[in-house]
Amino acid sequence: MYFSMITPEPGCERDAAASRATGPYREHQWLWQFFEAPEGTPRDFLFRGSDVDGMPRYHVVSARKPQASVTGWAVQSREYDPKPVAGARLRFDLRANPVVTHKRDGKSRRDDVVMHAKREMLDARGLSRWKDWVGEDKPPLYEVVASACGHWLRSRAQQAGFGVMEDSLRVDNYNRMADKPRKRTNGEAIQLSMVDFSGQLEVQDPERFRNALLQGIGHAKAFGCGLLLVRPV
Repeated sequence: MYFSMITPEPGCERDAAASRATGPYREHQWLWQFFEAPEGTPRDFLFRGSDVDGMPRYHVVSARKPQASVTGWAVQSREYDPKPVAGARLRFDLRANPVVTHKRDGKSRRDDVVMHAKREMLDARGLSRWKDWVGEDKPPLYEVVASACGHWLRSRAQQAGFGVMEDSLRVDNYNRMADKPRKRTNGEAIQLSMVDFSGQLEVQDPERFRNALLQGIGHAKAFGCGLLLVRPV
């Protein structure tokens, strides 16, 4: 496995900006240019896009070493073979697609955890719209986001072999978006929710945690979610 950072080459920022695609679907397609392969090759990389001092940056974990094949972009790679130790404490950053799976009308479906939490609260009060809830008992949206997303992360963390240090957890940048239509859905747009988590964690099961580092956490991994970035406290 490889851990890579893809950034604009110094002095080539304009070329880099011109070649870059934005939006979850387009970004995913654009990043494939760094992993030349025959059509139909399964995706074998995770990525996280961010802006640092106004410049784009991509962290990538991949089975194949990415190549600097896009004008204006540089690739720095190293072999990635994490060996976590039980009890180790690490800082982490994670962009995720927090969803809950449940059955509706006899069919399994995934719902955004925040929208699901809001719907449950509205149903309990016999309301259909969030704006119809008026009163002092109505929680601010940021509290609903922090609670629903935090619960989702804790449940995923247990499966992924780590525990979240409660006082350290931050939940930021909750965003729901629609992106380029997918051909296979007859023009239906991709509906995607993203949220950024950060804080400190403690490794509880090294093997499960290693798998989480290499395989990611949650859904929408093709669209920049799921890559767990860690560093020593």
